[in-house]
Amino acid sequence: MHHPGPPRFVSTGDEVELAPRDPDPTADYSWHVARAPVQSTATLGDDPVEHFVPDTPGRYTVRLTAPDGKHDLTVRAFPGGLESSGSHTSGRSGRSGGERGGVSGGQSGSGGDDEYTLADDSSDGGGGGGRPRLTLRPAIEGDEAVVRADRSPHPEGSEAAADLAVEYLFDDRDDIDADAVTRDGTALRIPLDALPERARIHAVAVGDHGYSVPDAVEFTRTADGVETVASGAGVAATRPYDAPEWAEDAVIYEIYVRTFAGDSDDSPFDAIVDRLDYLDSLGVDVLWLTPVLQNDHAPHGYNITDFFAIASDLGTRADYERFVEAAHDRGFKILFDLVCNHSARTHPYFEAARDDPDSEYRDWYEWRTDTEPETYFEWEHIANFNFDHLPVRRHLLDAVAQWADLVDGFRCDMAWAVPNSFWREIHDYCKDRDSEFLLLDETIPYIPDFQAGLFDMHFDSTTYAALRQVGGGGDAEAVLGAIEGRAEIGFPEHASFMLYAENHDETRYVVDYGRDAAEAAAGALFTLPGAPLLYAGQEFGQRGRRDDLAWDHADEALQSFVSDLAAARHDQPALSADADLLRIPYEVRDGPSDRVVAYARATAEDAAVVVLNFSSEPTTVELPAVTANTDLVSGEHRGGAGDGNATVTVDSVGVFPAAGSDLRQ
Repeated sequence: MHHPGPPRFVSTGDEVELAPRDPDPTADYSWHVARAPVQSTATLGDDPVEHFVPDTPGRYTVRLTAPDGKHDLTVRAFPGGLESSGSHTSGRSGRSGGERGGVSGGQSGSGGDDEYTLADDSSDGGGGGGRPRLTLRPAIEGDEAVVRADRSPHPEGSEAAADLAVEYLFDDRDDIDADAVTRDGTALRIPLDALPERARIHAVAVGDHGYSVPDAVEFTRTADGVETVASGAGVAATRPYDAPEWAEDAVIYEIYVRTFAGDSDDSPFDAIVDRLDYLDSLGVDVLWLTPVLQNDHAPHGYNITDFFAIASDLGTRADYERFVEAAHDRGFKILFDLVCNHSARTHPYFEAARDDPDSEYRDWYEWRTDTEPETYFEWEHIANFNFDHLPVRRHLLDAVAQWADLVDGFRCDMAWAVPNSFWREIHDYCKDRDSEFLLLDETIPYIPDFQAGLFDMHFDSTTYAALRQVGGGGDAEAVLGAIEGRAEIGFPEHASFMLYAENHDETRYVVDYGRDAAEAAAGALFTLPGAPLLYAGQEFGQRGRRDDLAWDHADEALQSFVSDLAAARHDQPALSADADLLRIPYEVRDGPSDRVVAYARATAEDAAVVVLNFSSEPTTVELPAVTANTDLVSGEHRGGAGDGNATVTVDSVGVFPAAGSDLRQ
C-alpha cells in the first residue's frame, strides 16, 4: 500500500515531506492539494516526493495518486506562534526546519469540518509556560472502545491540566465512522460494532503557549501477535508508540566489533559467542554491535559499501546468523546498527555517479559541486543520500526488510539526518511484523517529536552531558536536572531513554575523571530512569576508546561492582522503568556537598533511596528517616540511625530500601 502514513501535525511554515510508502521506482506518483483553508495558496509540485509547506492554520488534505489508487493524507497546521519547543533538521543536507510536531484536529478522512477539540468545562484558557505533554490510555469498556487523555502542563508554566484542550484526529488509512464517535469530557468513545478491522487514533494536548508531542492508540479486531493492553469482544487495544517492555528494563552492551576480541585469534563473531557466558554473568540483556555490513575498511564500519552483505573481514552471513542464534539461545536481544543517511564514497553507486554525470546513480546523492557530495561536518569518506529519489528509498527499505528478520531492533545512526517520513515508514513496517521490535535513535541533542511514531527509545545525550559536567567538578545535582529536563522540553511520560556515560564516539569516563567518579557515574546509569548502556570494556576500566579490549588486564573489582549494580537494577522493582524519580531532603555531613546527590525511586509498592558520591573520599549523608541503611548493591550495612533520620556512609554508590509512601509526602 502506497499510502504515505499517519496524519501530520505541524505549524504554519513547517515543511512536511510527502512520499509514497513501499515505492516502486518505475511507477508514476503525483500529489495535489485536495482541500485547504480558504486563505491558503499552498501548492505541490510534480515529483513523487514533495515538500509541502502549509501557509495558513487549519486542515489540509493532500492526495497521492499511485498505482494502487488515490490516498488522502490529513495535515493539520497550527498557528506558527504555537509551536514546539525545538526544531530539527529535515534530513536534507543544508536545510533546517521540517516537522516539529504540532496540533491535530478534525476527522481525518471523514469529510466533515467538526474538530474533536475537547476541554474540561473548568478550562479558562489562561496560564502560560510552554509545551504540554500527553499520554493516551486506550481501554475496552463494555461495548465501547474508549480513549482517555492524560494531560500534563509544562512544568515551569502556570497552566493546569484542566486548561489544556485535547484534539483528536483519525488516521486516514482507517475507515472509522465519525458519526458513531461520541465525546465524554476529554475522552473519546467508539462503539465496538462501529470499529473497522483497524482503528488508529491520534491526539495532542493544546495550551495557550504550546502543543504536545502527538500520541496514538490502536484498536484491532484480532490480538494475534499483538501485546494486548486491554481486550474485549474480540478487540485489542494497544499503544503503538511505547517501547517494548523488554527494552525499558534492559542492560544494553555496545560492542565495537573489530576490537572486542582483544589480542585473541578468534574471529569477531566467534569472540562474542565465546563471551556470552561472561556477558550473562555481568547482567547484560541486549547486545548492540557497531555496523557489520561491508564497508570501506574503516574500523568503525559506518562507511558502508554494500547494504546487503556482511563485511568480509568479519565473516559471512552464515557466521553472523550463527552468532545471532547463539545469543538468542542465551536470552540476549540483538540490536543492528542501521545506517540510512549515507553510503561510503567507495560505494560503487557513488563512484559511478561521481565519474559520470549521466550515470543512473547521479540522483542517488546530494551534491555540493559536480564531484563533491553533500555531507555533514565535512566528513570526507561519506556521501549523503538523496531521499527525494525513489530508488534510494527502495534500496534502503529492502535492506531494512532483510536485516529486520534476524534481529530484535535497530540502533538508528544519525537519526536526525534522515527524513521523518522515512523513519515513520520503517517504524510501521517493523512494528507490523513484530510489535516488540525496538527502534533506538541516535539524535544529539534528543528531539521530543521523534517519540511520535518514529522511535521507541532515545539516546539521553542530556544526562550524558550532565554526567560529564559532574565528573569534571560540577554540582552532582545536575543529573537530576537532566532527567527533569525531559519533561521541560516536551517528552511525554511514556518516552523511554538509553543512559550512557561513554560509547565508541566518546572518551572513556575513567580516563577523564578517575575511578571514583566512574563508579558513581555507573551508579547513575543503573539507578536513574532509563535503560543503562555499558560500552564494552567500561565495566573493567578499559582506557582506550576504540583499542583492542585489554581482557588480560581487567579491573576485577570494578567488574564485580558493575555486575552488582546490574543485579540490583534487575532485582529491585524500585529501580525499574515503572518507578518514579523523587527529589528528597538530604544533608551531606562529611565530604564535599556538591559532589554528592541523593534521590529516590518509587513504585506504588516499593521504594529505594540512591546516594551517588563523585568525590574520591567516602561521604556521610543524612537521609529521610524512612530509609534503611543496608546497601542493596553490596549487601553491606552502611551506617546507623542519628537524629531521627538515617545516616549512611557511601564510597561511590549506595542504594537503600525505603518506605515509599512517606517519601512521596
